[in-house]
Amino acid sequence: MFQDRSSAGRALARKLVHYKNEDTVVIGIPRGGVPVAYEIATYLKKPLGIILVKKIGHPMNKEYAIGAVSLNGFIKMSNSDISESYIREEVQDIRKRLLKMKELINGTDYTTMKIENKVVILVDDGLATGYTMLTAYRLLKNCKPKDIIVAIPVSTKEAIDDLKKEGAKIMVIEIPYFFNGIGAFYENFNQIENEQVFEILEKHKNEMFV
Repeated sequence: MFQDRSSAGRALARKLVHYKNEDTVVIGIPRGGVPVAYEIATYLKKPLGIILVKKIGHPMNKEYAIGAVSLNGFIKMSNSDISESYIREEVQDIRKRLLKMKELINGTDYTTMKIENKVVILVDDGLATGYTMLTAYRLLKNCKPKDIIVAIPVSTKEAIDDLKKEGAKIMVIEIPYFFNGIGAFYENFNQIENEQVFEILEKHKNEMFV
């Protein structure tokens, strides 16, 4: 059980300390992954950015991911019985929201960070199905980093297994036998808004130049 995303980030940061001496960047998945990533980037004294991806929620339960969308691609769950029209509508709607976030943060995402030949620490606040992380991982892999380390406080075993099949290196604190949603492993799991993401990025940028 983590007190909040910040405490989870600090716990992960201590396990990633050996990347302090590498040419490393830290990338958070908005929105919940950004406070976690901030703590890691601050501890390691490394640049912080985001990658614009978002899950496609199931029509009967929006918290259950059936895929994930980026600005230029998406992954959907195999053997899904969800209609293609629902997927198309969700992809269009999610891309509009991602563009709105990009405009708010002045275009700050991984595309403005040079990650080729660098170690990338890719962070979220937890993985259930893992589709969002998988989308982000594949996008970043295409940018030819030296290495990608997936860092998460808590995850299902299934999500970890899927990432390992992709060749991902993973730093995870808890893989519980019983998984009742990411929020169940946090005392405080408040919704993070776009404005908070921007504030965290700006705060870290200002701290880097102190």
